[in-house]
Amino acid sequence: MSKAAELAKWGEVSTNGQVSGRRNIIINGAMNVAQRSTSVTGVGGAGYYTHDRWKIEMGSTAGRLTMSQTADGPNGVSANCLKLDCTTADTSIAAEEYLILTQVFEGQDLQGIGKGVSGAKQVTLSFYVKANAAFTFIAEFQDQDNVRLNGNTFATTTDWVRHEITFEADADDGSSPFDDDNAASARINFWLHAGSNYSSGTLASGWENRTDVNRSAGIDSFFSSTDNTFFITGVQMEVGSVATPFEHRSFGEELALCQRYYSEYTCAEQEWIYFEGNATNHKWWQIPIHATPRATPSVAFIGTFTGSASGGTISAVATSSIKIDRVSFRVTFSGALGDAYSVRHTDTFTSDKISLTSEL
Repeated sequence: MSKAAELAKWGEVSTNGQVSGRRNIIINGAMNVAQRSTSVTGVGGAGYYTHDRWKIEMGSTAGRLTMSQTADGPNGVSANCLKLDCTTADTSIAAEEYLILTQVFEGQDLQGIGKGVSGAKQVTLSFYVKANAAFTFIAEFQDQDNVRLNGNTFATTTDWVRHEITFEADADDGSSPFDDDNAASARINFWLHAGSNYSSGTLASGWENRTDVNRSAGIDSFFSSTDNTFFITGVQMEVGSVATPFEHRSFGEELALCQRYYSEYTCAEQEWIYFEGNATNHKWWQIPIHATPRATPSVAFIGTFTGSASGGTISAVATSSIKIDRVSFRVTFSGALGDAYSVRHTDTFTSDKISLTSEL
């Protein structure tokens, strides 16, 4: 986009009131945050693997891929991108197969759209993509609350290209808004592979009640060859009919937004254990939750969390209670049990991690 065109676009969105506060509803659109890992190989099922807030949905395919954070973003947009690399092809596509890259939204974060009621607003999705060759894929806005869909095709080249898709306002029946809560209400889906259950119909020209065979009609297959790669970054979704320049947020702000859904606590060289009494399981450990989670998180241990400590042996650590700002654990300890109501340190947990997940 030329400077003159960019200034003209800013003039248009300023006139129609589109620019106000934080515009981008997408979290981690610059692909800068990857708390879990920067690269995962052999991806063959649904899950969050690398980039925060970006989930792989995959079903029934023999295709496999590597998902990675790659320092290959378009200049002036982001230094990073999300890369998918096909490592196992699937050219015998069964009817029920699919591969989708998706981000899920809380309903309370979508109230500005006014969808499903009188006065509903347009929404514009923009993103930068490239691939190893020319492909046709689908970008879809999915209303989960009201089971409605709106999809559009986009094409890839071997160079970075920005796509801009405006989803028209959807008043639906006039009484079907997004739920105003912290549950999943909508998704942005990038369809990259699909069997006939999802591609044998006709892509709708606008909003329609969910009809699966129409969702990815005309799509190519990412899994057609192990030569295939797909890159995406600079993803932005905003209220209004114009795609404004990509909104840059600081890494700290983006990380905090991501930690609402997933965070990790990395153990220090010394963690402190409270000895309530001499019984083996009357020992307690507590960690803080630094960002308020979307909902009560599930807790997982990354590491061993067992071994010698303070003259005894830690044989088990189990979650005891989860609060909005902390998690308490019961520690099973044998050996020199220590005095009641004392605090001792352990270096057994060094570099182990606790993950806290409240994804949608």
